[in-house]
Amino acid sequence: MNKPLFLIVFFITTYIQSDVNNALIEIYETSDNEDLIKIVVKDNIDIKGKVTSAGSLALSSNIAKKHAFIIEKLINANYRIYGKANLSEWANFRSINSVSGWSSINGQTTHPLNSKYNPCGSSSGSAVAVATGIVDIAIGTETNGSISCPASVVGIVGMKPTLGLVSRSGIIPIANSQDTAGPMGTSVEIVAKTLQVISGPDPMDAKTQLIPNNFDFNFAENIKHNNLNGIRFGLLRSGFENKYGKRFLNQLIDDVSKLGGEIVFIEDNREYPSEEEYLILLYEFKYGLESYLAQSAESKKTLKKIIDFNNQNSEKIMPFFGQEIFYASLEAAEKHDDYISAKNILKSVTDQTIALMDEYKVDAFIGLTRGPAWKIDYEGGDGAAIDNGVSFGNGGYAAFGGLPHITIPYFKIDNFPVGISIIGRPWSDKEIISFAAALEK
Repeated sequence: MNKPLFLIVFFITTYIQSDVNNALIEIYETSDNEDLIKIVVKDNIDIKGKVTSAGSLALSSNIAKKHAFIIEKLINANYRIYGKANLSEWANFRSINSVSGWSSINGQTTHPLNSKYNPCGSSSGSAVAVATGIVDIAIGTETNGSISCPASVVGIVGMKPTLGLVSRSGIIPIANSQDTAGPMGTSVEIVAKTLQVISGPDPMDAKTQLIPNNFDFNFAENIKHNNLNGIRFGLLRSGFENKYGKRFLNQLIDDVSKLGGEIVFIEDNREYPSEEEYLILLYEFKYGLESYLAQSAESKKTLKKIIDFNNQNSEKIMPFFGQEIFYASLEAAEKHDDYISAKNILKSVTDQTIALMDEYKVDAFIGLTRGPAWKIDYEGGDGAAIDNGVSFGNGGYAAFGGLPHITIPYFKIDNFPVGISIIGRPWSDKEIISFAAALEK
């Protein structure tokens, strides 16, 4: 029997200054029913009657009028919304010098192993809430790396589903071309079960209408698989050039072989279209944000007004980094022809990715998700701090290509986790979950 939706409308709210590692913005006391599954939700997702801030003081009065589509689905499936998670302000899309895990609403989320280290972002609080045992499952969002990076860096499972599998309505956007919500949890099993709950078509999100008619949503069906018999992976070679990465990838090749699978080297001449991707994000951010705001409690606000608010409150909002991405978004919104050209280039590169999988007859790509955690650096931001000699990463092609991507904890460097990534074709979410389950064991 589904629980009534008023479960989280009438609750006692406990505001907290500092929970474990500053992962949460607020905790909701909703029910003593132990049958409900406790879950934390990133603070760019609407919960009726609660503030959705994107971590910014500029939206501190943005009280949601209704639940996001995925919140409705979670409540109907007996999940208890335990609290809102801190995030990198504006999902790390305000400044190129931003510090992951920091927001003007709640300050710095820190790594569970050492408070001087960064948990990555932008779904920092969601990841840390799971890693510290506050909950076993959380919801994050990703545009490019915002689920996979924090999941890998703190040592949990993170799933970025195929674009369109999970609704984005009621979620503060960066870019319609890449945004998705996804589960982050202690195991492949709980991630699979939660993805099963939040997936499905939403009339308010056109991307979800692309879900194939015969799509199998039973993601948890194959989580007991303990082998990779006959499975063929293409190797994501990022990291192979340093001593840690090379050792890890050789170990991964050996482990996959022992489970009955195979990893093959792929001749990959693709060039990452970083400038084109950035232009698309800049262009779509202004229009997507203002479309969201128009339906919100902050309907009179625009990107320009938020910029002005930030400037007027710069001591609180911009003590460490600015808002040059916001200014760039205003400029990019006038470049429609360049935007269309960039979209075509990214589609071409994604087509090349699928063609590589077909050419080498691989079921998925596999490799290292991201290098280990780095020290928090308010002087130079993530870009300066992350250069720790063992930097590597995968997932960008999955992000702009809308491909499913799961990361699971697998290795360690100086006790800091390093995850492995499995990236599949569009709508192969169930298959890559089963591959991850086998490797998790």
